[in-house]
Amino acid sequence: MNIRRTIKTRRAMTAVAITTGLVLTVAGCGGGDGGDEDKPDKSASSSSPAKNGEGDEEQKQTEAPETDKVLAEAKDGDINVVINSALRDGGGFVTVSGTVTNNGSQSWLGANWASDERELRSNGGSLSGASLVDNDGKKKYLVLRDTSGRCLCTKFSGRVKQGDTASWFAQFPAPPEGTSKVNFQVGSMPPASIEISESE
Repeated sequence: MNIRRTIKTRRAMTAVAITTGLVLTVAGCGGGDGGDEDKPDKSASSSSPAKNGEGDEEQKQTEAPETDKVLAEAKDGDINVVINSALRDGGGFVTVSGTVTNNGSQSWLGANWASDERELRSNGGSLSGASLVDNDGKKKYLVLRDTSGRCLCTKFSGRVKQGDTASWFAQFPAPPEGTSKVNFQVGSMPPASIEISESE
């Protein structure tokens, strides 16, 4: 009797387990009967990245003219200097930035662009000797220094090789509000007339 009851009990438990498995399987399969409504819209998701891509491209196109803008261009021997921006900041200074291209046959360090002050002169090249000249106001503005005497300007970490271009910047005290045209000069480069723009 005990053996028969045990067999019957095992059969009943097996039947319950199989039934439960079937119910869960049917429920799982039945969840997909929502048709196309539950499926993600592939056309919508594929069109979104395209729109984002177009937006990025439009943004790049609007930003490109700023970097390509040339306020002035001058030469210092085989070195070609381009000034792209002269921006007056609300903090009372002007940041001048641009590029320098080495068209010579040897690498260039920019040592003659550094200032003459021995205590402020750094090893290698920098724009510490650059200046802005306000001819109308008869004033010359030198590159700003931090509390350690280091210039707020580009310091060339290495030589600019033949054919290479390097970016640079230098910060100066801002001329009076009414002054917008100044001359930028560094090294033996002839003065380059630039116009200061106001930050937004």
